[in-house]
Amino acid sequence: MPVSRFLRMALILGLLSAIGPFAIDMYLPALPAIGDSLGAGISAVQWSLTAFFLSLGVGQLLYGPVSDMLGRRPPLVFGLVVFSLASVGCALASNIETLVALRFVQGLGAAAGMAIPRAVVRDLHTGTEAARLMSLLMLVFSVSPILAPLAGSAVIAVAGWRGVFWAVLLAALAGLVLVHAALDETRPPAERVESSLGSALRAYGLLLRDRHYLGLVFIGGCAMAGFFVYLAGSPFVLINHYGLTPTMYSLAFSLNAAAFIGSSQFTAALGERFGLVRVVKFAAGAAGVVMALMLGYYLAGGDRLGVLIALYFVASACMGLVIPTTSVLALEQHGAIAGTASALLGTLQMLTGAAAMGVVGLFANGRPLPMVVGMACGAFVAGALTWLTLGGHRAQLAHQPPAR
Repeated sequence: MPVSRFLRMALILGLLSAIGPFAIDMYLPALPAIGDSLGAGISAVQWSLTAFFLSLGVGQLLYGPVSDMLGRRPPLVFGLVVFSLASVGCALASNIETLVALRFVQGLGAAAGMAIPRAVVRDLHTGTEAARLMSLLMLVFSVSPILAPLAGSAVIAVAGWRGVFWAVLLAALAGLVLVHAALDETRPPAERVESSLGSALRAYGLLLRDRHYLGLVFIGGCAMAGFFVYLAGSPFVLINHYGLTPTMYSLAFSLNAAAFIGSSQFTAALGERFGLVRVVKFAAGAAGVVMALMLGYYLAGGDRLGVLIALYFVASACMGLVIPTTSVLALEQHGAIAGTASALLGTLQMLTGAAAMGVVGLFANGRPLPMVVGMACGAFVAGALTWLTLGGHRAQLAHQPPAR
């Protein structure tokens, strides 16, 4: 693929993938204000995040097979329309129950933008080329957690928390224009001949019996779960406990996102030199060590914001190596059912993150320790799964770097 088209595809797929996260990250500085406005407690407000993640995960189970059967473009358009309509409803919600329900619907629409771009990457490339495209996609995708909280703070200051949902509506409408004008179909009709509901069910059965695939999925899922716990807890911890303003919180959150982006850009180069498996093993192990240090600090009675931000900066950098690389490895052997494999990957990872948020939310008290425990557990489980899935001699041979 020519470099110009390679970069163009990364930009398009990254922007489409970012619409759902944009609806999360832009919304984070508003969580305390939403609770005050709708008379809801911390746990109830966090459910508006959890509901979004649940539907974002479950929805991908539908979009993946449909994109294998009908092509990649039609389900993307449908999902963006659903997302747009739900965004209008969220902006007009008068109580927390309505907001939670509409966030669930909004997540169903956003799921199209999560599942289908990964399938498009697999349609076009495998191996280190796929890792390079996935990394560039993550670069564009990761603009959301850097800019969205800052944009959200600005919108909240001018238009209140409801203005956030009008802003994400504009992002979805821009996505519809992008799909119509700039995204080529990568699943031609000839490749859809054997795709059907029955074949989708058989494909899911095949994937659920593939322990190597599942191991890779849950390595990334547990790494993401720690981030989701931080996502749900950090507005209350950093704003209410540490006293940051919404703008200061947005800057702190953006710092972690910058670490994720920066490291993810090295995945292809490191994969070519050391092999993708070794990259995952090193990064997952390093993340576990860093999170163990953070957990030990808070268990010992420490309570400094600088320690939290500095250590999580390093952990975020490690996650930037783990998540795109495990996605590439998981899809590598399933090109014929890339949409379905991508959908199941996204669903299981989102449900893992939602479950982690739900469990930690039961213990949330606005202080750092419950959040740090949840983040550390995600890193520890991801590290253990890495060695169980990729630690064997056979796995190492399967993904050796190319001979020079």
